[in-house]
Amino acid sequence: MLTSMAFGIFIHRTDSIYDDVPSERYQFPKQYLTRAQQCEGDWIIYLEPSKVKHTKGYFAVAKVQTIVPDPRNADMYLAIIEPGTYLDFGDPVPFRHADDVVEQGLLNDDGKISGRAQAAVRPLSPEDFARIVELGLGQDDNFLPRVDRSVPVGAFQDAYTPFQHLSARERVNQLTNRAVRDRNFRKNVLRAYGERCAITGLRLINGGGRAEAEAAHIRPVEHDGPDIVSNGLALSGTAHWMFDRGLVGLSNDLDILVSRQSNDIDAIKGIINASGKLLTPERPANRPRPEFLTWHRENCFKH
Repeated sequence: MLTSMAFGIFIHRTDSIYDDVPSERYQFPKQYLTRAQQCEGDWIIYLEPSKVKHTKGYFAVAKVQTIVPDPRNADMYLAIIEPGTYLDFGDPVPFRHADDVVEQGLLNDDGKISGRAQAAVRPLSPEDFARIVELGLGQDDNFLPRVDRSVPVGAFQDAYTPFQHLSARERVNQLTNRAVRDRNFRKNVLRAYGERCAITGLRLINGGGRAEAEAAHIRPVEHDGPDIVSNGLALSGTAHWMFDRGLVGLSNDLDILVSRQSNDIDAIKGIINASGKLLTPERPANRPRPEFLTWHRENCFKH
């Protein structure tokens, strides 16, 4: 039996006074409790308000696992995000698209934006949810995997499936699809790092116009690593291989560490950029989080 779906919008900004970590939790005052509870067990879309400079608009989607009182603040509540569900859109969606408001539910009977647009937590119709997710997932061949890889027939088929006019339920199914998540993760990581390898400093584009850099998870997905830019690095194929095998690691100060177990330490040091430190994204929120770096050092790096 099909159950009804209750979607929502959570407004978030990186300089917020609230204790938000979008991939983990969203803090809100009691006045929004009833609205937030309607989304419990279902999906929400994050929106950065238009008054924020260089706003990302609708920038991510996540599933609300539960709503709980904030144990550190009696007047606040937390929407706990279900692990592994948060996904940054590969193509953030502006509030207006093609000269029209994307979130049609905000329009009143006269076709003008209503006061609902000011609510930090608000319901979202299934039609608006499907529309925003369609635009946010998008497809851009420049960010798809390199064309020189041999891909078996049928492999990653979902990555090339057109995403037009699907229902909200079908959109939800996409959000847990590994191929879809990998593509969006790669687009966001490469964009954040300017398509440049964060260890070597090289920015190489192949003959097909695609970046040679790959998106590496610092804490792998199979070990509960999230698909967020701060858990990602843009790395060349060689650097990615060495990072995954623990031949290189990172300190919390982003010094590039070389394993003493390597059979050619000098060769590895020779491909590291001259600063000896990781080359990071401009946006602080996109830089590697210490807890992921610590996990890699303790579980992957060969000391």
